Amino acid sequence: MTPSVNENKQPVPRHIAIIMDGNGRWAKNRGLPRTAGHAAGAEAFRKIANYCRTLGVEYLTVYAFSTENWKRSADEVSGIMRLLGNYLKEALRDMEKNRVRFCFFGDLSRLSPNLQKLCEEAQSKSSDYDVQVNFCLNYGGRDELVRATRLFAQDVVDGKAQPQDLTEEMLSGYLYSKDVPDPELIIRPSGELRTSNFLLWQSAYSEYVFMNVLWPDFGPDDLDEAISQYNRRNRRFGGV
Repeated sequence: MTPSVNENKQPVPRHIAIIMDGNGRWAKNRGLPRTAGHAAGAEAFRKIANYCRTLGVEYLTVYAFSTENWKRSADEVSGIMRLLGNYLKEALRDMEKNRVRFCFFGDLSRLSPNLQKLCEEAQSKSSDYDVQVNFCLNYGGRDELVRATRLFAQDVVDGKAQPQDLTEEMLSGYLYSKDVPDPELIIRPSGELRTSNFLLWQSAYSEYVFMNVLWPDFGPDDLDEAISQYNRRNRRFGGV
């Protein structure tokens, strides 16, 4: 597929993934509670999601809440979940206008029944739209691989598959991201230089761009710069 081209005439990746990092430090730098940082981060996400749609990005995957984030204080976790719930309620009201397809990667069973219902409703009501936003929620790359392995093992036990039949393509079909192309570009703001258990399988040949800007301050210009860096890379996929 021919990639989209933005107003700067540079090709745009079909699938961009972002580790939304730095909300807490953004708030601390301003003498604010961490929840204020998450609220600012939510606004940054809105802007970037809208900008990605303008650019012609087909898939945007964001790390919203990891399996490790439960270790944070109860107040911070509840604040994050409240923000997510409010966002989904607004999205459901504006769904026909924005026409964004929602998908969730992760184990939603640990979320509150009300939040699970909002996720299910957003996903079902947007299934016919074109631009897809994947929220990694209670998600971890290792957890996803363990889950996929268990699902395949159960199919073997049930006589639906044989161990020797397993291929990379088959295993991909057991992941949360089945039917979604792997991200060409993964962006991590905040100055941290690690993957933090994000899309471990899917990122095998992704280009990473690490940026020294906290997520609430991340804007369209930063995304343009990340795309520019991506376009300057020579993607050989193991070849010459």
